[in-house]
Amino acid sequence: MSVKNEDLNEVNTAANPNKITVSKGSKVDHTFSIAPMLDWTDRHCRYFYRVMSQHAVLYTEMVTTGAILFGKGDYLKFDKAEHPVVLQLGGSDASDMTKSAIKAQEYGYDEININVGCPSDRVQNGMFGACLMAKPELVADCVKAMQAKVDIPVTVKTRIGIDDSDDYAFLQSFVEQVADAGCEHFIVHARKAWLQGLSPKQNREVPPLNYPRVYQLKQEFPELQISINGGIETFEHVDEHLQHIDGVMLGRAVYQNPYMLAELDAKLFSCAQPILSRRQVVEAMYPYIERETAVSDTGYQTTAWHIARHMLGLFNGQPNARMWRRYLSENARKYPHGIEVFERAFAAMEG
Repeated sequence: MSVKNEDLNEVNTAANPNKITVSKGSKVDHTFSIAPMLDWTDRHCRYFYRVMSQHAVLYTEMVTTGAILFGKGDYLKFDKAEHPVVLQLGGSDASDMTKSAIKAQEYGYDEININVGCPSDRVQNGMFGACLMAKPELVADCVKAMQAKVDIPVTVKTRIGIDDSDDYAFLQSFVEQVADAGCEHFIVHARKAWLQGLSPKQNREVPPLNYPRVYQLKQEFPELQISINGGIETFEHVDEHLQHIDGVMLGRAVYQNPYMLAELDAKLFSCAQPILSRRQVVEAMYPYIERETAVSDTGYQTTAWHIARHMLGLFNGQPNARMWRRYLSENARKYPHGIEVFERAFAAMEG
């Protein structure tokens, strides 16, 4: 099997041709990560985030096993600059999950994360997401099968409960069974999910947050890596949570105000590198934008809008932030190739 990522170390399948053996090197530091967000954390968004932070762990949008195994597009493509990057996988068939995991490792992903947190009807109909909390043995089977074939870690993102199954004993039992199968890292959204009656958006807002429940999990399973997610918006919040657990995951707070990442490495990782200005962040994106929006003969064309849409919030809280958002929103499709629309947006802000 070929390995497409240049950063992977030695691959040796001679001893067991059915298993990819990869020298993993150091483990990923999950102190701070950015949540998988459907339609948002695509490869362009992740590259943009990496320009601002070298330490944040990046997650893909959820990709289903069906898309990976039977889809026509290249759903696993990413830039090597994105490392460390985690593929979030949607599915529940152990065989398909394992085949997808092997592909993910071939591409060079640092880890694979199983989605056991999304409550949408569409996801439930596919038998993955939060509904799998009711079937811990199925999740455990997937973890065990995947870890038997790949050497990169398989992790789980989940909720604190579902529907009326929302006491600590339910969460404790789920984690215990899945951990016994080989999962060593759980990312826990500190809300339960209602599988009926609430939209995905409402499920991010209506069920109350219960951070102590996640802290309790870490206390009972000190050998596991526990990260927390849900309602976390500032570095002050991040610091508070890190007193109790191993890692913090932010989602929409970062997407709406991405420039907070520019301070991340200095605040959490004591990096001495200078913090880029907002304009420097955009200019650092220029080579990527030029490369990605060059005229393609593959049948799919990346345009400036595919990238610019993730950058609309870069100037939030700054003078002329509205002009930046408005100009890119109205004009990025008119100038689909290269950096012209960004230079014009700067001119509009300054004029």
